[in-house]
Amino acid sequence: MGQEKVIVSIIIPTLNEEEYLPNLLGDLKKQKFEDYEVIVADAGSNDRTKQIAKEFGAKVIKGGLPSMGRNAGAKAAMGEFLFFFDADIRLPVDFLQNAFDEIQERFLDLATCDFWPETDLIVDKVLHKVVSTYFKVNQYTDPQAPGFCLLVSKRLFDRVGGFDEEIKLAEDHDFARRASELRPLRFLYSTHVWVSVRRLQKEGRLGLVRKYLSVRAYRLLIGELKGDVMEYEFDKFDEGKKFFLEDKMLAIDRRLNKINERLNEAVKGYVNRRVDSIGMGKYVERIRDRYRRTVRSLIKLMD
Repeated sequence: MGQEKVIVSIIIPTLNEEEYLPNLLGDLKKQKFEDYEVIVADAGSNDRTKQIAKEFGAKVIKGGLPSMGRNAGAKAAMGEFLFFFDADIRLPVDFLQNAFDEIQERFLDLATCDFWPETDLIVDKVLHKVVSTYFKVNQYTDPQAPGFCLLVSKRLFDRVGGFDEEIKLAEDHDFARRASELRPLRFLYSTHVWVSVRRLQKEGRLGLVRKYLSVRAYRLLIGELKGDVMEYEFDKFDEGKKFFLEDKMLAIDRRLNKINERLNEAVKGYVNRRVDSIGMGKYVERIRDRYRRTVRSLIKLMD
């Protein structure tokens, strides 16, 4: 993990991440795939973040807001592929190997994967599955990808020009949209990441849902968010209502599981040439309709 050429450069933007960063760096140390470097682009932490990164052998550079940190990391990267992670995610021990192998097998330049919340609350699991499935069913028509796990070849990153540093929110989706105009964004079916629920805990479950819906509407109707145009204070989730809803949430969770299983089967069939592009398109559209009905049920449930 020195200065010589590597296959994968892992780039992590940070700001005061001493609590979460050791977990991710520890996961990386356990990976079976070893041809990588770690770059921590720090935005001026006043805790032990930079010291921890150095103790794990990471290269520490000056970062900034997530877009600035990611771009700075990409500039310093030696790898053929850039794996952008947030500091609070966790990785399976075979993540790097499985992700790289699938990228090679499918000739991908732009990818993301499923993400599972680190929680036992069914409401958190369902909300994450709704978002993950949304990204998955729309990858062919309206590609978006979360910045906490965004995998891209260095050549495509350079062609796109990196992240737009003027965008304050949803800069990851903007990058995925621009990059997918050159090379398709695809979900990996061989691996996943775990994500922290700290944002849900801070902003509230329903509040975060409203926030993302507002961001989506703003981007569709006006454009990218390049200023402080969003209000970030939201109501907290009603914990008493959570128990009342749990059975219904479990039913929705089962429906989402079936949707994801069918999507994965469709992708594998297409990759293995068992399904042609026309059949794939029709199949995905049927799955998308089922997803919309499931989300409408969830919205009605949470009103």
